[in-house]
Amino acid sequence: MMSDTPSTALRTAVAQFAVAEDWEANAATAGRLIAEADRHGVDLLVLPEGIMTRFIGRKDQIRAAAQSLDGPFVAAMREHSRDSDATVVFGMHERSDDPRPFNTLVALRRGEVIAVYRKLHLYDAFAAVESDDVRPGRERPPIVNVSGFAVGLMTCYDVRFPELARDLADRGAEVIALPAAWAAGRTKEFQWSTLVSARALDATVFVAASGESGGSCIGGSRIVDPLGSLLAMCSQETDLAIAQLDRAHLETCRSSLPVLHHRRFALSFQPSEFAG
Repeated sequence: MMSDTPSTALRTAVAQFAVAEDWEANAATAGRLIAEADRHGVDLLVLPEGIMTRFIGRKDQIRAAAQSLDGPFVAAMREHSRDSDATVVFGMHERSDDPRPFNTLVALRRGEVIAVYRKLHLYDAFAAVESDDVRPGRERPPIVNVSGFAVGLMTCYDVRFPELARDLADRGAEVIALPAAWAAGRTKEFQWSTLVSARALDATVFVAASGESGGSCIGGSRIVDPLGSLLAMCSQETDLAIAQLDRAHLETCRSSLPVLHHRRFALSFQPSEFAG
């Protein structure tokens, strides 16, 4: 439950599954994972990016499948979270006033939307052009209070931009929730694990990274500590991994590795324009 008094630990889970084309099937799978997390007393559950419909390798689905935040998919997710003690973070494609939808993260608590983040960095890399079908966000990621821990939001390709993790840490984030749908490819599993740990080290934060599994996605959902060490990892196509994030450990890491105090350059958030 949310508290203004900092807790000593945050029970955190990352979950993964193979996303289907049908949003109702995906909402049902997510609901089962929420229920499982609740049985384990989880405070924060991070689900993958874009779980409303399978979109990796199916770009044609993105515009057609997009829904509004008051549409049936979010309504189903809200219902699944209504009786849960966990704050749930997941990704979807959200209709906009542009033909292209946003790639949006939604944070739910007790059946209510408490935060929204529209992905800033679009995956125009490795021959993919996400900006063909997705509109970039313009606002910096929010930070939500989960049981007294400050949790910042990032999405998939955002992990390649260290300044975003550092901006979240500068604003007080202690944990970063990172939903993703990381496409398979040469060295991509290595890149994923390295980048997740690197962002934890850059900002001395815990990172709870959830990746879509199955098909052309690698899964690899993991939780790492502020020194980049692995705390928990999913190993099956549909799986849930849990770790206890201890505030005392965070404080020890930040004391022994005070990069947030030693840095010589400040950040100024001002999104730049790009071809997408």
